[in-house]
Amino acid sequence: MMEELLPESVVAVESYGDDEAAGATLYPEEQALLTRAVEKRRREFTAVRSCARRAMEKLGVPPGPVLPGERGAPRWPSGLIGSMTHCDGYSAAALARATDLVSLGIDAEPHLPLPAGVFDAVALPTEVDRLDRLGARTPAVHWDRLLFSAKESVYKAWFPLTQQWLDFSEADIDIVQGPDSGGPVLAGRFRAQLLVPGPLVGGERVGAFDGRWTLQRGLVATAVTVPRA
Repeated sequence: MMEELLPESVVAVESYGDDEAAGATLYPEEQALLTRAVEKRRREFTAVRSCARRAMEKLGVPPGPVLPGERGAPRWPSGLIGSMTHCDGYSAAALARATDLVSLGIDAEPHLPLPAGVFDAVALPTEVDRLDRLGARTPAVHWDRLLFSAKESVYKAWFPLTQQWLDFSEADIDIVQGPDSGGPVLAGRFRAQLLVPGPLVGGERVGAFDGRWTLQRGLVATAVTVPRA
């Protein structure tokens, strides 16, 4: 699912269910972060890092620990960029060489309505209007959850470039639905217009991030990539 959203230069590894966590082990420095973690947190933490190490191997990079850095962003081996995501029953990691992309972000969410009050906290008036139109066209999609996931992917691509927080209100996301295939998979793209000064890439200020989305297997998945100038 995630690989469909990313360019060929990105390696994506994903898992469904708990099988990935059951057969995986952690490095001691990773294990030390879980001394007080509940079992659900331990399984998610283990599964997503197992995906990340398999992605490293596919890139020809020796696998190693993935430790959280500032604001929890994963710290990757030198020369790599990447992103991880997990939700109930699903984990994924996406990695690329820093020579191919500047940054990337992925997110997966259950295809369910957002909890009460969350949409009002994350959506701009312009986004509400656009999602109302999308909802009239395709009411089966939980567009509020898709918007939330897209903003999460945008933040994950933003933070490694800036080391700064990006509020939900600081990116205006325009979601476009692709042609209806008539099957169980819906997909499309989105553009996040940054409402604060964007990062410098190759000496040029980036004003927007582009991403793709898909809805399948009861999940919403989004991905953002930032190419080199």
